[in-house]
Amino acid sequence: MATPSAVGAACLLLARAAWPAAVGDRARPRRLQRVLRRRCVAELSREGPAPRPLPPALLAPPLVPGFLAPPAEPTGEPASTPPPVPDAGLGVLGLEPEGIAEGSIDNTVVVASEQDSEIVVGKEQARAKVTQNIVFVTGEASPYAKSGGLGDVCGSLPVALAARGHRVMVVMPRYLNGTSDKNYANAFYTEKHIRIPCFGGEHEVTFFHEYRDSVDWVFVDHPSYHRPGNLYGDKFGAFGDNQFRYTLLCYAACEAPLVLELGGYIYGQNCMFVVNDWHASLVPVLLAAKYRPYGVYKDSRSILVIHNLAHQGVEPASTYPDLGLPPEWYGALEWVFPEWARRHALDKGEAVNFLKGAVVTADRIVTVSKGYSWEVTTAEGGQGLNELLSSRKSVLNGIVNGIDINDWNPATDKCIPCHYSVDDLSGKAKCKGALQKELGLPIRPDVPLIGFIGRLDYQKGIDLIQLIIPDLMREDVQFVMLGSGDPELEDWMRSTESIFKDKFRGWVGFSVPVSHRITAGCDILLMPSRFEPCGLNQLYAMQYGTVPVVHATGGLRDTVENFNPFGENGEQGTGWAFAPLTTENMLWTLRTAISTYREHKSSWEGLMKRGMSKDFTWDHAAEQYEQIFQWAFIDRPYVM
Repeated sequence: MATPSAVGAACLLLARAAWPAAVGDRARPRRLQRVLRRRCVAELSREGPAPRPLPPALLAPPLVPGFLAPPAEPTGEPASTPPPVPDAGLGVLGLEPEGIAEGSIDNTVVVASEQDSEIVVGKEQARAKVTQNIVFVTGEASPYAKSGGLGDVCGSLPVALAARGHRVMVVMPRYLNGTSDKNYANAFYTEKHIRIPCFGGEHEVTFFHEYRDSVDWVFVDHPSYHRPGNLYGDKFGAFGDNQFRYTLLCYAACEAPLVLELGGYIYGQNCMFVVNDWHASLVPVLLAAKYRPYGVYKDSRSILVIHNLAHQGVEPASTYPDLGLPPEWYGALEWVFPEWARRHALDKGEAVNFLKGAVVTADRIVTVSKGYSWEVTTAEGGQGLNELLSSRKSVLNGIVNGIDINDWNPATDKCIPCHYSVDDLSGKAKCKGALQKELGLPIRPDVPLIGFIGRLDYQKGIDLIQLIIPDLMREDVQFVMLGSGDPELEDWMRSTESIFKDKFRGWVGFSVPVSHRITAGCDILLMPSRFEPCGLNQLYAMQYGTVPVVHATGGLRDTVENFNPFGENGEQGTGWAFAPLTTENMLWTLRTAISTYREHKSSWEGLMKRGMSKDFTWDHAAEQYEQIFQWAFIDRPYVM
């Protein structure tokens, strides 16, 4: 491996060669110099020069009972030994016209893609004091595959951490359902494949890789991820083999840092695994049961991030032998349903619970808001795991999710008709008028426009909205809803629109551009969720100057500050958070917001500007995650 000075010298010489000699150094565009410098620095190790790549035989863990190994090479010829890595020099540097050659660090040193050539205008990106090798394991990540907030988080947080200097890998399935195939068009086949011993045999999976936004996006490929429908099911319900599909994901995620040469070298054993929800929850169990007993990953740590405790990956106890875990580890996943939840009198209620396995083996636990970290330890919000989570309260923290200001910024949003900012709110009124026109509502700037965006189900409190609509429609307001879910609730939206033609609109389905226009055009966003681990719509609303009215639960309580016109330093607050969750409370709070909108314009503008001034960026959240990483490495692994 070339030294940093040698790589730098080679890049400078290449820069001179890439520009006509007649043009002086001063005229040479600063952009080219920055691009080459960024690419050279990016290919060096965070702690100094990258180590010389190891022979393939040393990249995989030793073959011991319970370990995975790549399929054997065909017999007949001995495996070829790769040539030694040459020292840096212009003779070994070359341009790749099509992009970055997979697995070649010498070529990637001088190749700059269009994405890497972009220069960020503004303040310099903050850097972490201590950098880590971080491996995110998730069932979804935007923009590749997304069904909810989990996809948003795992698509944005890794990018924010990479921008702060960490080396970050995201491991997720390669879903191919006919419509999402194009999302993986830039992913290269790595020629790495492993066999996973589980479910009564050995199942071969392969890896695809894309380097984007300074993050290694690794896609696990297997036929079980290639089927019509959404990520986890189809119109007939959840897929019956989801336990098998995400067992493969967890095994593959444990092997990826050991066998994949990304950028020329592997991540190695000193990793921070960030496992998200039940789909990835087998990873901490595998580390403790199948790797650390043999000295592998003994310096790694794992963090469980709970996005929604309601989904735990529970399957019959008879499936435990299929997981490939030692029999003595059954207790880590053991789950017994209470008697009232059993199907019949002879049902013992025995099951295995993936999420429970991560709760008892992960080094630290994070929820997606501080309020939710408390709620999961209560009987009402703990979903049966409250006592177990209470016992680990010393390592339980809450961090509010961030939002991607590249996608959600009223000053640059391509989905809205007019742009505006906290310093110039004139475009907000134009967005409102354009939304009223698009929906066929009377264009009335003086009428409060209330919006709702979300799934049509019990958690989101749609039944309570149903109950208050007759009373609310007596007020001089307009109401628009965007969402899909329960067919009965979809029919209710259609019928309500036909009854209140000049006041109510229901958009059945989901459209990202429409959600942006509703967020920008509405005056008030209503979120009466029964529970909300974090919630993103209220963050989007405040970013766009739309005042949220929410039920004070989970992340909604953490992020929406109640309006107080008599604060110590003048008016305070960014919206209204009401509790308890009753129709009377919700209707009273909405009427208070409507009255403030109509009668106290200066106070309303203050609400808008305070919300737009809040820092909900991912960089702020990433800084808090770094503190959790440091705490995790201070202690020994929770389970050795």
